[in-house]
Amino acid sequence: MRILLTGRNGQVGWELQRTLAPLGTMVATDRATLDLADPDAIRRAVREAKADVIVNAAAYTAVDRAESEPGLAAAVNARAPGVLAEEARRSGALLVHYSTDYVFDGTKQGAYREDDATNPLSVYGRTKRDGELAVVESGCRYLLLRTSWVYAPRGRNFFLTILRRARAGEALRVVNDQTGVPATSAFVAEMSSLALRARDAGGIYHLVPGGRTTWYGFARAIAEGSGLDAPITPIATKDYPVAARRPANSVLDNSGFRKRFSVDLPDWQAGLAACLKTYGEAA
Repeated sequence: MRILLTGRNGQVGWELQRTLAPLGTMVATDRATLDLADPDAIRRAVREAKADVIVNAAAYTAVDRAESEPGLAAAVNARAPGVLAEEARRSGALLVHYSTDYVFDGTKQGAYREDDATNPLSVYGRTKRDGELAVVESGCRYLLLRTSWVYAPRGRNFFLTILRRARAGEALRVVNDQTGVPATSAFVAEMSSLALRARDAGGIYHLVPGGRTTWYGFARAIAEGSGLDAPITPIATKDYPVAARRPANSVLDNSGFRKRFSVDLPDWQAGLAACLKTYGEAA
């Protein structure tokens, strides 16, 4: 199997290099070697790679900055997946594409299923939704995986921010009325590899661990798991103004993925424990 991976230096892309390596020969690109805002560069990269599987782990993920950079967010999150999908259809390759809980508006009481209507609240969410539509409508073979609250022991993310500030003894104020499911990049990459090993993998699936929490609950679990007695105060969304609106409920139902790929998915706390262990070993 020949694999083209975009976004190799991102949180998920970094882990995918490890989990996909046993599946075949890989060409892995990053922002420096492939500009996803350049459709012609995308086409050249795909055709030169001659890939059987295209894994698009690259994205514009600066949720708040997207509000002031909608053009760039759309180029990377919406138009680039469309070009990748067109090339996948032309060559017969399978396109693996990642999306987000932010395609939903958060008004549903229960967990979101794959066929629930999307209604994004932010530029980031809209561009990711548009990317989904471009992939689905292209006619290519695709595996579209929605995930949420992704973090890792490297890069820039909520997990590392909480650890840094807690270790510095800062008082933390964290939103407690937004509910979702934290997912480590390692979890996403490992389950992606498992899905690719399945015959006729394809469709839209929600790829998250089990359980749910709030950002406040997540922050407390990070601090407690690190043995830090950090002062963390729960606050309401309205008391923490940001540029982009977030869904109040972005819990994704993972039963479709579990059934299709015959796998038990751990609760999010297990992923946090593993991430803390990796972080501690690296430190």
